[in-house]
Amino acid sequence: MPADTPFDPLRPDLKLAIAGAGVMGRGIAQIAAQAGISVLLYDSREGAAAEAREHVASTLSKLSQKGKLSAEAVERAVSNLQVVRALSDFSACSVVVEAIVENLEAKRELFRALEGVVAKDCILASNTSSLQVTSIAAACAHPERVAGYHFFNPVPLMKVVEVVDSLMTASWVSDALMAIAKRCGHTPVRAKDTPGFIVNHAGRGYGTEALRILSEGIAEFYEIDRILRESAGFRMGPFELLDLTGLDVSHPAMEAIYHQYYQEPRYRPSQIAAQRTVAGLLGRKSGRGFYRYDTGAQEAMPAAPAPAVRPARAWVSTRGLGPKLKDLVARLGATIDGNATPASGSLCLVAPLGHDATSTALEEGLDPIRTVAVDCFFPLEKRRTLMTTPLTSGAMRDAAHGLLAADGVPVSVIHDSPGFVNQRVIAQIVNIASDIAQQRIASPADIDAAVSLGLGYPKGPLAWGDTVGASRILAILQALSAFYGDPRYRASPWLKRRALLGVSLLTPEA
Repeated sequence: MPADTPFDPLRPDLKLAIAGAGVMGRGIAQIAAQAGISVLLYDSREGAAAEAREHVASTLSKLSQKGKLSAEAVERAVSNLQVVRALSDFSACSVVVEAIVENLEAKRELFRALEGVVAKDCILASNTSSLQVTSIAAACAHPERVAGYHFFNPVPLMKVVEVVDSLMTASWVSDALMAIAKRCGHTPVRAKDTPGFIVNHAGRGYGTEALRILSEGIAEFYEIDRILRESAGFRMGPFELLDLTGLDVSHPAMEAIYHQYYQEPRYRPSQIAAQRTVAGLLGRKSGRGFYRYDTGAQEAMPAAPAPAVRPARAWVSTRGLGPKLKDLVARLGATIDGNATPASGSLCLVAPLGHDATSTALEEGLDPIRTVAVDCFFPLEKRRTLMTTPLTSGAMRDAAHGLLAADGVPVSVIHDSPGFVNQRVIAQIVNIASDIAQQRIASPADIDAAVSLGLGYPKGPLAWGDTVGASRILAILQALSAFYGDPRYRASPWLKRRALLGVSLLTPEA
């Protein structure tokens, strides 16, 4: 630790106080107590702190019964939890973590009260997820000892915490909080005080772009979920996730980030989410969201059976991701039209990167009635996506569907869109993460760690960009930008420069 640190965050007799004994306060108390830290629990509601202690003790006991903790470990952890009745009991603590209601004035009032109790070198940390840490610190006589300490719910399972520097936070404060987080078995990531910090900021690319795709009528919500879950590898589709979180939580968060960034187009919310929120179609909690939950389980959505028809001949473009597609078509036993230009009656298959089927057909001089695009951005073993032009005939669409499903792999058929579904969503995720790095909100490594642990993506967004190729991500964004003329799709300078230089998106600047 730096020489000016007033205490050792690893010392055995460390005392940590938690103000607010709700879900988050309980979780933080549990991991700290398990780490051997003496925890003082306080809540303004009579009996709440005692209830929290009993809840933690019960949780640890259940873990012991499952063989995940020894009885001795449970006893030690519970003995580290002490209920106090007044803030004045925090006077000997080195760190206070605030976990009360997400209201700026309530937090500022609490921090002012704490300053009258604790020593001036005691750290005051806020578990805020959406408020500016600088705004909380500005109400304090010693704003330099105030920082954000954003844990995720459920705290014991979500092994990441954002350590947020306000404009006035002293470096030793964040260093100490990082060390305490590691002591508690969590991965700390350091962020500047900006809207959404890292995780909620980086998460704008997934659901927001999926809502944009839905609003354009490109595919049904459940088809978008299938594509992103089975092809891209997400644990949950974006609409499944919105239903789980609840639109009453997700939509206000989208609007807050958008307005806090002064209407940044990348974060533009959707009228679909706004309308469904007003209608009370919130998700699991209301019994109906994008899906129905009449029996508590998510309703099963129908999948159209693959047509039995096959094309007489299939011509495959060699442009874009065409070579990958040609290999697949050959493996599926299609009769390949090997002419430089397709013969009359041949199904025309293209595999564009960033472009739509219409633009690709016209650029390659193909008949749009016979043209079908296939997304070859990700591996094609679990799900395949076909995209038609507005003029593609039903016969050619069905022949392509039947061919691409010939080995039993499910196929999604969508309407025309630059970048299909996968390409658009992944490009936005990588681009937003790149701009977080560009703004020096966090280091590239911390961005990827935060997103991987906080959002459960298959890869960190910058590592994902490296895997698929930064130049490909840039090409997709440039195609989207050219097609829509919307600054939503402008490429981050961080991404653009690294794509041009051919270096990793995780490469920090000297």
